[in-house]
Amino acid sequence: MSFIPANLIRKKRDGLSLSKEEIQFFISGYHRGEIPDYQMSALLMAISATIWCCELSITIRGLEKKEAAFLTDSMLKSGEQIVFPKLKYLPVDKHSTGGIGDKTSLLIAPIVAACDVPVPMIAGRGLGHTGGTIDKLESIPGFNVQMNLESFKKQVLELGCALIGQTAEICPADKKIYALRDVTGTVESIGLICGSILSKKIAEGIRGLVMDIKFGSGAFMKTTEQAKELAQWLAETAALNNVKTTCYLTNMNQPLGRFIGNAIEVLECLCLLKNSPALGFNPEQFSDTRELSLTLSAEMLVLAGRSQNINDAYALAEQALKSGKALDIFQKMVARQGGDLNKFAFVEPANWLKIASPTNGYIENYDAEAIGYAAIALGAGRKQTSDTIDHQAGIICHKKIGDPVSIGEPLFSFTSRSAGQNENANQFLTKSTKISLQKVASPSLILDRIVYDPS
Repeated sequence: MSFIPANLIRKKRDGLSLSKEEIQFFISGYHRGEIPDYQMSALLMAISATIWCCELSITIRGLEKKEAAFLTDSMLKSGEQIVFPKLKYLPVDKHSTGGIGDKTSLLIAPIVAACDVPVPMIAGRGLGHTGGTIDKLESIPGFNVQMNLESFKKQVLELGCALIGQTAEICPADKKIYALRDVTGTVESIGLICGSILSKKIAEGIRGLVMDIKFGSGAFMKTTEQAKELAQWLAETAALNNVKTTCYLTNMNQPLGRFIGNAIEVLECLCLLKNSPALGFNPEQFSDTRELSLTLSAEMLVLAGRSQNINDAYALAEQALKSGKALDIFQKMVARQGGDLNKFAFVEPANWLKIASPTNGYIENYDAEAIGYAAIALGAGRKQTSDTIDHQAGIICHKKIGDPVSIGEPLFSFTSRSAGQNENANQFLTKSTKISLQKVASPSLILDRIVYDPS
């Protein structure tokens, strides 16, 4: 069926809904080069028109949820899709909206796979103040994040999991559209976010998805209301595409775990997988990373049909971690993808730079976004996609919110390759911490759980 692009742009501009056929026409036409950039840009602007009320982005001419589902389907069909044979348990995956020190994918994939549930995971690189799973994995010497879909599928079936970056075969229309969104100010459109995330995840061949929607100073969604709105959109859009989805709202008002960077975050995960110390920290000091990883893993086991309830699933995930089965899967995954853990080392610098507490008291709060920008200043993150990552640059966060602190006690330790980078990071970190004389309660890590099941 053929349509006139200008008529569809006008229709969306006037606040009317587009049909599945109209959206498919526009997306496939743009992917094939039959619709030019300027018309795609005009449609993106019409989709993204919003008003603001009570700090919530309320769409007035944007996509409806059914349109977001049509968009997801259209971008999905622009490329290849993995189809798994009938398996004992459903293939499942997890997606996070990103946060400071968020390294749970490196733990979740082997934990869930160790429980006999397949985990095909296509992850991304870091941009802005949040880190990327692919960058962390590339800090392991030789680790290959580029794999064709057939090899990817084979590894998932044989080992239980694989972790790679987006391939050229997966949702090429999304990749092309995202480049336009970046330069037309339409990245934040909630309907476009749903289509972009879900099309890539569904292309993996999954039947269940756990979403970790972060809120707070270190997250893209600063308020719980914004995070909840995004969670509802993602879950309902996924359900319309026949994917069972559970969303968790999790706190990103402080870094997750203690280590922030790339190699140093892999080190934190190995500490938990091996149940052994790292850089003077015991596994118990990474309890928030461990708890969130196990909780999300348990949810994946329920969605896959491996367990009937969260409590049983949590016990299974915890046993996989304690027994060393998850470590074994992780080591095998690294080896199969060309990595060499024997050569992996986070070399502790001779002279860590430290920021000491100026007073006695309790950690009241952090500006987690500023800590993320400190990581970028050190070279552990990117300001733009072309930036080169320094895998050895990193930050240690010595205290959590609610912890007591004494004058002169270290709040942060950090390292990079240059004095200029260290100075820039020092400025961000120095301003990131607020200390109170009154005792402060530790914040809850998980705020809410939102469940949608298309069946």
